[in-house]
Parts: sequence; structure tokens; C-alpha cells
Amino acid sequence: MTEQYESVELVGDRTVRHLASAVLLAALTAVLAYVSIPVPGVAVPFSLQPFGVFFAGLLLGPVWGGFALSLYVVVGLAGAPVFSNGNAGLGYFLGPTGGFLVGFLLAAVLVGAVVHRRTEPRDLREVSVVTLTAALAVGIAVIYAAGVPWFAWVQGIPLGAAATVMGPFLPPDALKAALTVAAVSSGNEALRRAA
Repeated sequence: MTEQYESVELVGDRTVRHLASAVLLAALTAVLAYVSIPVPGVAVPFSLQPFGVFFAGLLLGPVWGGFALSLYVVVGLAGAPVFSNGNAGLGYFLGPTGGFLVGFLLAAVLVGAVVHRRTEPRDLREVSVVTLTAALAVGIAVIYAAGVPWFAWVQGIPLGAAATVMGPFLPPDALKAALTVAAVSSGNEALRRAA
């Protein structure tokens, strides 16, 4: 006698897709962290990590984008060398760049919230360039709002002095945001033409 069982889907396809995408974006952020240039006299390097943050929020929305960056931070705290220049661990996190790492997580959530306006990601072809730009501006503001005070506290300098030290990082971050918007916009245009 043969018994037959009905198959039960424990995890939906959409969840699996989002989880896989979050893991990929966490890995992308880790890879981009290796493209870091030490800045003389400043304990924070110039890096390409914000690209991973921006794409996580834009592509995955607030929940899964936040999950992607949470995964990135937790893996780094656990000792995997995923932070800038291959650094890792709680000691590094508690140093001058820790606030920026917290800001990355918050920025991914807020970028996703501004663009998608709900927990589930929506089709980016429905999102205007103005909204994309505004979302990334909010993301950059959050990164600096978390990172600069932390940097000031760890370095033992006044907040104004920390803002002055970090000021030169702002134009390259704005350029990264502009390049991200251009990449998403041209990808959307290609998808519209193919449809």
C-alpha cells in the first residue's frame, strides 16, 4: 500500500527571491568595501560601499534592503573581513567608522521606504527620477547624521570639527548617488523598450 502526500510550500517563491537578492546585495556591499582609499589624517576611508546601500534600498525596499545591510553588518561583527579594507569585528565597529555602518543600515531602510512607500518592493519603472534622487539624498543625509556624531565622539573632537573633516566626502557620495540614479533609470528605459 502506497501513501500519497500533498506537497506543502513552507516558504513562498517571492520570499526566497527576496532572501537571495538580500544575500547578493550584502555580498556586493562587502566587495565594494574592498575598494577603499585611506584618506591621510582621517580615520574614515573613501569607499564604494554606498553603492551597495543605495541598490539594497532601491531594489529590495525597506524590509529586505534593511535585511541585506543588517546581514552585512552582522557578518562583519562576527569577524568576516567585509568592512572597508578587509576589517572586521566589534573593535572596528566601535571605532570611527561604526556610525557610518549604522547609517548604511538606516539608509537602506529609508531609501526603500521613500521609493517603494510600502514594505514590498514595487517595479522601479513606476518610480520617477525625482523620487529616486530624493530617496538617495535622504539616504546620504541619514548616513552622515549617524556617522558624523559617532566619528566626533570616538575621535574626541567637537561635532563641527567632525563635520568639517567629513565634508570633503559629501561630493563623491553625491556623485555615487547620481551614478546610481543613472544606472537605475537607464535599466528602466531598457526594460520599457523590451516590453
